[in-house]
Amino acid sequence: QVQLVESGGGLVQAGGSLRLSCVTSGRTFSNYAMGWFRQASVKEREFVAAISWIGESTYYADSVKVRFTISRDNAKSTVYLQMNSLKPEGTAVYYCAASSVVVPVGLSNDIDSWGQGTQVTVST
Repeated sequence: QVQLVESGGGLVQAGGSLRLSCVTSGRTFSNYAMGWFRQASVKEREFVAAISWIGESTYYADSVKVRFTISRDNAKSTVYLQMNSLKPEGTAVYYCAASSVVVPVGLSNDIDSWGQGTQVTVST
């Protein structure tokens, strides 16, 4: 099973930027489509962005389109989430997800692995 480790979270003011990274190990990275999800306190985990196996297709939640960019570097076994113009409602734990079957654009039993999450806090 692929292992995922996120990093890059932190505290940022509204309007600021952060770049999250998710490094994978244990399996061939290009065998997995990747996604980012987030979960705010007392809310369900929700889809943020996803990218196909070699990066030719990307998908975004309406709430983050234009502001967030997902990318991957198969040579480094890493997926990134560049987050610009952050808003306070973006405060959440951000999770990386991997699927060998589908592009993870929603919560699914086809997601093989989850990372442990990285906290993003956007202050007003």
